[in-house]
Amino acid sequence: MITHIVLFKMKDRSGSDARKIRDALLGMKGRIPGMRDLEVGLDYLRSERSYDVALITRHDSREALEAYQVHPVHEEVKKLIVELREASVSVDFDA
Repeated sequence: MITHIVLFKMKDRSGSDARKIRDALLGMKGRIPGMRDLEVGLDYLRSERSYDVALITRHDSREALEAYQVHPVHEEVKKLIVELREASVSVDFDA
């Protein structure tokens, strides 16, 4: 199984954009083949070094992760994210 983790920092740190992204990400749950699990969390510390949104997804295989990256449902969510994020970082690993 492959675990995919992404952290997003919003341009507007007030929290409303983070909630929009959270809701859009949660809307992917159960809609992409090969994605076993999806978790989304909002940062509550809101420190200067904090990122605002955390995404964790788990996929059946590397091929399933690659298919997720270009899936139309994910592509739609990415459009919103690109518009609202300041930065993002990610890591993918075998679990």
